[in-house]
Amino acid sequence: MKTRATVSLLLAAALSLAGCASTPKPPPESPPRPPPAEPPQQQPEPGAVTAVPLKQPQPMQLVVQARPETPLVSLRLVFHTGSIDDPKGKEGLTALTAKLMAEGGTQQLTAAQLLEALYPMAAELKVFTDKEMTTLSGRVHQDYLPAFLEIFTDTLLAPRFDPAEFERLRANALNAVRNGLRSEDDETLGKVGLDALLYAGHPYAHFTGGTVQGLQSLTLEDVQAHARRVFTQDRLVIGLAGPVDATLQQTVTSRLGALPATGAPRVELPTVPPSAGRALILQKPALSTAVSMGFVTPLRRGDPDFFPVAFALSNLGEHRQFIGVLFNELREQRGLNYGDYAYAEHFIEDRGNGTFNRTNLVRTQQDISVWLRPVVPANSVFATRGAVYFLERMSKEPLSQERFDLVRGFLQGYTRLWEQTDQRRLGYAIDSLYYGTPDFLDAYREALKTMTPDSVQAAVRRQLQPEKLAFVYVTEDARGLAQQLKSGAPSPITYASPKSPELLKRDETLIQQKLPVRPDAIQVVPAAEFMER
Repeated sequence: MKTRATVSLLLAAALSLAGCASTPKPPPESPPRPPPAEPPQQQPEPGAVTAVPLKQPQPMQLVVQARPETPLVSLRLVFHTGSIDDPKGKEGLTALTAKLMAEGGTQQLTAAQLLEALYPMAAELKVFTDKEMTTLSGRVHQDYLPAFLEIFTDTLLAPRFDPAEFERLRANALNAVRNGLRSEDDETLGKVGLDALLYAGHPYAHFTGGTVQGLQSLTLEDVQAHARRVFTQDRLVIGLAGPVDATLQQTVTSRLGALPATGAPRVELPTVPPSAGRALILQKPALSTAVSMGFVTPLRRGDPDFFPVAFALSNLGEHRQFIGVLFNELREQRGLNYGDYAYAEHFIEDRGNGTFNRTNLVRTQQDISVWLRPVVPANSVFATRGAVYFLERMSKEPLSQERFDLVRGFLQGYTRLWEQTDQRRLGYAIDSLYYGTPDFLDAYREALKTMTPDSVQAAVRRQLQPEKLAFVYVTEDARGLAQQLKSGAPSPITYASPKSPELLKRDETLIQQKLPVRPDAIQVVPAAEFMER
């Protein structure tokens, strides 16, 4: 019998011989691994609008429009915060926070006492919130300036945050959505619907005043925390106008230096996908139909095409002015409705300061829109076709020299009305910090001198293609309207009084004007459910 040692020696020898017979070769060197591929850059869809950041002023940058000859002092505090800062599920938080701070009293004054203190001064204190900007404005006679200035700054530095005022203002905000926006105000409903359609899935999409469920979810603690996050020095521009001296400037900046230095990071806005051809029909009891149409555009102040496009849209329909093509063609000649207007950037009327657009509606991503209202339901598709036809016509043929000179002369004078108050001049000056457009209205008037019908037409061709349009309707017979839009069938019109042969001849074209509405992209939503969440 072999011993365990003998077996071990024999096994070792066998392994050694096997190794000599087939010595393994070292493995070949592996080729170097390529670096990991970067994920492909996702290209935006054709027609999408990428967010190009606005310029950012210095924290608490001071804008002064000194006018020693007036006894009225105007103050304008513009914070770079708006409804885009509303957290998901708490839509309306920024607007309610600003409202509660401005109207809900201070640590020294209840809301009622605040009003009582302002009344004998004949002082003005207002707040307005938009998508990216919140403006607190004030105006007072210089004799009352010290007392007013303390109240004005205390609304930010020492707000009362009264629980009863919070509940009152939140109830008002809910009422504004339920009984104002959705029930009574078809004009605003159509415009808010257009925001929701153009900016679906984007922070601009929801109503600035909030949604029903968003407002219901808010607490006083939410408001207090939000105020600390967004009403901060790094988001603030200070505007002063009137008899402003160095002492007033120092006083205001020193007091506002008590605000938090920094707050929440700025919201990064996503690319807006194209919405061309989509239609949203909001159904509600209504005797008439409101029509809004538009598209998101990268065009904004500072772009070389902005002034000629603004000119072209003023020709189409300046807000509540009788000179526009749409006003004359649709209202005056055909009696279709009351208002027909077009806007080169987002428009919210500055009520109390004329019929002009508000200042401090600075937006990273702007929209161009056309508004028709109120239209007899049977004529709503015809009116839409008319608006599209006259928009398209500006790209096909230049304005006549006579028409061009008429619009240019009108704008040379009308733009001066846009800056007739200290508050509006401050507003334009502050807007220019974000857009990089110093002396914006002077620049517009200079540009008017060198424009020609051909240069306006060229800008229209580049920027105002009707195929980009999306449409919003507020109407009662939503299903019937949807069917009309899907069919694309002609929309004949009848008149209660005789019309000229020339007008009837043009109507033959209008009733068949192609609308850029996709039959598969028409959505009907009951107005009672709109802005619910």
